[in-house]
Amino acid sequence: MAWCFALGSVCFLIGPIPAYAELVGAAADAATFFIGSILFTAGGALQVKAGGGRAARWAAISQAIGTVYFNVSTFRAMQVAVSSDTYDHRVWRPDLLGSICFLISGVIAYQRAGRRGWQPAVNLLGCVFFGASAAAGYVLPATGSMVSETVANVNTTLGAACFLACAVPGLRSSRTSDAPAGGPG
Repeated sequence: MAWCFALGSVCFLIGPIPAYAELVGAAADAATFFIGSILFTAGGALQVKAGGGRAARWAAISQAIGTVYFNVSTFRAMQVAVSSDTYDHRVWRPDLLGSICFLISGVIAYQRAGRRGWQPAVNLLGCVFFGASAAAGYVLPATGSMVSETVANVNTTLGAACFLACAVPGLRSSRTSDAPAGGPG
């Protein structure tokens, strides 16, 4: 589970960096996000199976649903240009719904954890960054451009860095926690 979240986080960490996109090209950059979303979904599925208490289960389920929305949005982003009049419907809406699911999951995990450890707070912060990224990624119909591509990219990278920070301790430990703090949500 930690490996899935860590590798997925790395994909979302490097994907928005303009130098990376220029180096690998638009198609490979879009594929990086899609691969990252698949890794998040695999981690989320493992987290749902890991069980835990009722709150942990609901957080993991909400997170898993969010990752499926990201699968849809990142897959469609490989096929639909930002300038397309269907971008908001086909790409942005699933991205927004995935971000909402992550926020719900992050809040549940944070509330459940109380004041134990740093991971639930950092994880929730990552969820907030992903939500801000989704909001900034909305394509304005009047101009055909995103609200702010820079804000979307920076927040995606910051969110991924938070998720990676939460996943790394799990790479060093074979123990599993019942709190969904190993990755998004």
